[in-house]
Amino acid sequence: MTTRAERYKQPQSAQERRKGESALSDFADYVQQQQALRKPPLIATAPPSTAPQKTEHAELDNLLDSLDLADDKPKVRLKDLLLSDSNDNSRELRDIISVRLDEGHGECLFDVGLEENGDSQGLTDQEWTVALARLDTVLKDLKADTRMLISKNVVDSKVDVGNELKKERGCIAKFLIRRRPENVDDVIETRIAVVGNVDAGKSTLLGVLVKGGLDDGRGKMRVNLFRHKHEIESGRTSSVGMEIMGFDTKGEVVVSGVPGRKLSWEEIGKRSAKVISFTDLAGHERYLRTTVFGLLSSEPNYCLLMVAANNGLIGMSKEHLGIALALNVPVMVVITKIDICPPQILAQTITQLTKILKSPGARKIPIFIKNREECVNTATQFISQRICPIFQVSNVTGESLDLVREFLNILPHHGKYDITAPFEFHVNDTFSVPFVGTVVSGVVKSGIVHAGDTVLVGPDGLGQFTTTTIRSIERKRIPVPACSAGQSASFALRRVRRKDVRKGMVVLLAKSADDKTPNAPITQPKVHREFVAEVLILSHATTIRTKYQAMLHVGPVSQTCAIIDIDREYIRTGDRATVAFRFVQRPEFLAVGDRILFREGRTKGLGIVKQVGYDADKPLNPEAVKGKVEGAFGKEEGDEVVEEGAVGGAVGNVEGGSELPAAPKTAVADGSVGS
Repeated sequence: MTTRAERYKQPQSAQERRKGESALSDFADYVQQQQALRKPPLIATAPPSTAPQKTEHAELDNLLDSLDLADDKPKVRLKDLLLSDSNDNSRELRDIISVRLDEGHGECLFDVGLEENGDSQGLTDQEWTVALARLDTVLKDLKADTRMLISKNVVDSKVDVGNELKKERGCIAKFLIRRRPENVDDVIETRIAVVGNVDAGKSTLLGVLVKGGLDDGRGKMRVNLFRHKHEIESGRTSSVGMEIMGFDTKGEVVVSGVPGRKLSWEEIGKRSAKVISFTDLAGHERYLRTTVFGLLSSEPNYCLLMVAANNGLIGMSKEHLGIALALNVPVMVVITKIDICPPQILAQTITQLTKILKSPGARKIPIFIKNREECVNTATQFISQRICPIFQVSNVTGESLDLVREFLNILPHHGKYDITAPFEFHVNDTFSVPFVGTVVSGVVKSGIVHAGDTVLVGPDGLGQFTTTTIRSIERKRIPVPACSAGQSASFALRRVRRKDVRKGMVVLLAKSADDKTPNAPITQPKVHREFVAEVLILSHATTIRTKYQAMLHVGPVSQTCAIIDIDREYIRTGDRATVAFRFVQRPEFLAVGDRILFREGRTKGLGIVKQVGYDADKPLNPEAVKGKVEGAFGKEEGDEVVEEGAVGGAVGNVEGGSELPAAPKTAVADGSVGS
């Protein structure tokens, strides 16, 4: 154990402190690649090859796929498909749009006036009218609606962005095509986590976006989002709040037509084709554990960082940004309160924000969105996680709020989920509903489940799972027969008390040991108290050794963990190491490829699970164990010599009895004390 003096004798330099920050972006990309190991492949894996592994570039692959450079079939000009009257061309145009809708989970963007390679079609006004009529005919067959986002050289267009440079010839427009959902399962769902420092205006912005209307500058709109009495009194969020915002097939926000009346979640869900689920998180440092739990358990597709224009990126804003970067979630920034901020202070905030986003740890490209054209182009290119759009809004005057709504409407679906994998559901909240019973809510990690299925809920304190049945399933408070991977849902469970379920548990499909015998006993899933992970230390004042304890977050699991082994003597800020952890309270359900985050107050590090279970006979650092064993043997031998001398002296004293004169004090004190 190091003393306080040793701990603070040599403070870290600024370069050492930035070492962890600069390594954050690279390690987050590495963790993203390792997520493929989350579930074992269904087919037999080939033996590992000795050839060097290829570096994956996910963003480059996505961009190349979107360019569609493969020349496996002859290209047909879209202009011919839009203007021709033949049935074959209509069928081919319908097939092209249908494929795009399937790839975009029910929505896609379509350019009229531009070919797929970007060349202008040079449409005249008459050809433009014919092309729009052909597009409407095809969309009727596909049961889809369209919304014009931007246009150039189009007469009487409400969204014309101008063509001052005369670069484009002919009529050009970009359309958003969205399929009409047949039921609630077809509704597009996007989850956004809202983070930022205290008093940044998170709840107020959500109130303005979701409920409609403007704020009065005194917290009128945020009251609708609070869940507790003390939140209303203090004006500060302390829990994980949920709000939804719906868009119909034509891209309009779903709101009540009657002034003052607010729509319920059921009404929004039934009338929407796309639903944005906002997770309103706490900004105060006191509630950091709740905020980290909300960020990891809700599995957001995007992160919305709020920055007050008059305060800048201070306090917990940097902490929240670091967590979002560690989770590799695309980040967008909203600068609020620009109506009360002096111009010079706003300029300082923008300079500071740009500097932090461009730093080696973030490696983002800030794009300030000030008009409709920039908004549409940035939203369509947001598949690249290097882009960071920045809005400057006022909740009182309503400035730029229409750009934020349009951006959320166009926002592409982000995230990959495996429906074919075994069912796994992570519990992030529990309820006791009158006349229904125990209800658990969370996100389906993989697979699919139906109402009436027999499931296992656990682990409890002993690592055991309880067998129960799903009574009913709800999504956005609407009853549904089933739910699949990537969707957030709530399950009503039979014969389970609320005190027996907790946040961090998992729900798995119950399977018998023998598939041929339905009545065979159900196998218990394996849980683990110890696991091995590869971690990156983001910030720590001193060294981290074994027996170090910190709060560890794995998805919805939040529990204290102790380090039981490291692959070296100690680790410091910026180090990447393989570490063995042990849960202090109870075992948990883990899988290789799970992303972890541990903190002691502020965030200390992140990592990814490489192995479940830990074998003490195979230590991570064998040399250190060997040295400890040799030292222990040497100490035992020395102890034996001392004991022999002590025994001999005692025997001599007994034999000599009282005849031996007493030794002088100076001899005993080794000359240090005079007689």
